[in-house]
Amino acid sequence: QVQLVESGGGLVQAGDSLRLSCTASGRTVSSFAMGWFRQAPGKEREFVAALSRTANTRYADSVKGRLTISRDNAKNTVFLQMNSLKPEDTAVYYCAATRGTIFASADNYDYWGQGTQVTVSS
Repeated sequence: QVQLVESGGGLVQAGDSLRLSCTASGRTVSSFAMGWFRQAPGKEREFVAALSRTANTRYADSVKGRLTISRDNAKNTVFLQMNSLKPEDTAVYYCAATRGTIFASADNYDYWGQGTQVTVSS
């Protein structure tokens, strides 16, 4: 079992940066492939980024070049560095963990955090 807690969300202006954190307890993040998803009002949850246990990454086309997923094993934390934010990035961002390899489908993840709100004003 692993518990995930996201933090770092907030209200920013277009072009600003944010760094989201996802801290795990119960198991080490290096034991899982980790993913970030987001859900905007009235929309389905969508894949944002994922990081495998061997540090391979995968990104949604809409965020490539702007968002970066990384992991700090010593802090047992996964990060999502968000640069050049756009109003369309506004959503609740969720951290997730899977025992499998990198997945872009939310159905393949075993554990989820409670989410953190990111709002980008124009």
